[in-house]
Amino acid sequence: MRRRIIAGNWKLNMLREDAGRLAFAIREALGGGQLAADVVLCPPFTALEAVRAALEGSRISLGAQNLFWEASGAWTGEVAAEMIVDAGANYVIVGHSERRQHFGETNETVRRRLAAALRVGLIPILCVGETQDEREIGATRDIVERQILEALNGRTADEVRKMVIAYEPVWAIGTGKNATPYDANAVHKHVRAVLKGKFGDGVGDAVRVQYGGSVKPDNIGEFLAQSDIDGALVGGASLSADQFLPIVRAAL
Repeated sequence: MRRRIIAGNWKLNMLREDAGRLAFAIREALGGGQLAADVVLCPPFTALEAVRAALEGSRISLGAQNLFWEASGAWTGEVAAEMIVDAGANYVIVGHSERRQHFGETNETVRRRLAAALRVGLIPILCVGETQDEREIGATRDIVERQILEALNGRTADEVRKMVIAYEPVWAIGTGKNATPYDANAVHKHVRAVLKGKFGDGVGDAVRVQYGGSVKPDNIGEFLAQSDIDGALVGGASLSADQFLPIVRAAL
């Protein structure tokens, strides 16, 4: 059985003090014992250390929101995978639609970033999803399949087995809209079919696929009830312990 995973993407929010306070509140509320699901907090780079300190000794993992494919060099403003590991993180979000939309990310640059993450042992959360226009012409499955296959080009079955894939329909991110649980599950099934076709049934059945897109406490239960949805990548609702904790507890 796949272990559920709830990740909070804090995006461009939280100064260090606020980030540490929120992380500590989440940690305290969940207690110090074993958790029945993986919980990951992904603050901005500047708050990684504060959140790492707040989570010290807990079962909650730390993640970054992006990374660069080179380990060092003349790349002003970029952050290497090795730096993320050095900051204490063990997860990293790769290919988020906001990166693709606003910063020119392509399937090729996503592939390079993902390779860098795997090189140093980070667990990538690979984001895939279609725009509203692509959805309206019925291209969802084609778009998602292309994003997956091009991002995973050159990867081995063992590498892919360790990853997480987040299906995030672009039209649902930060809009208050969300795919129906049934429709989201259908895409998750397609993600597994793509993985099985490329890497074998064992990989397709093992990879965790989470849903993202206006996930809230009042809809998380419906998504988690679906056969192929293993968790959630949570945006705005992860900025409040009162909102995020019910989502986590629904997965436990």
